[in-house]
Amino acid sequence: MAERAQFEELARQLSAVGAVKRDLGRILPPGCPGGSAAALTLLGRHGDMRMSKLAELLAVDMSVTSRHVAHAADRGWIMRSPDPTDKRSRILRLTTAGRAQLDELSRRTTELLAERLSTWSDDDLGHLTRLLTRLRENFGDCRSAPRLAHVVSAPPSVADRNTRTPAQGT
Repeated sequence: MAERAQFEELARQLSAVGAVKRDLGRILPPGCPGGSAAALTLLGRHGDMRMSKLAELLAVDMSVTSRHVAHAADRGWIMRSPDPTDKRSRILRLTTAGRAQLDELSRRTTELLAERLSTWSDDDLGHLTRLLTRLRENFGDCRSAPRLAHVVSAPPSVADRNTRTPAQGT
């Protein structure tokens, strides 16, 4: 098994991936926030689906998914139609405009990655992709509770310390 120091360094590197995500977020087309982009991407990859399935794939609550879908539907990227098997549910489907938006998202993302990783070999890119896929698979559904034998609690935040009553102590 890997040494603790290796896991600590991995945690630092994964934290730094936030900078990559922010950079990718900056290239989103105007009027297309990350949540809508993620919904379009999943519909493009998996095809028509119920809102509940999209929420599951996004690993967010239905209320959050509903906001993303409403935003995309208001722009004509997603069509919501009654589910023939359950009239209370809606089937989500990409529209022609949604496919065009998804193509634009893909183009922008691909161009940025190609620019930033231009010095990487094909083997390095393939290796990174395989490792990230494996990492994601090992984490499974990120909505589930961590499977730790013990959880080390972080020290209380300043907000936590300021909201404690005298009976709770410091």
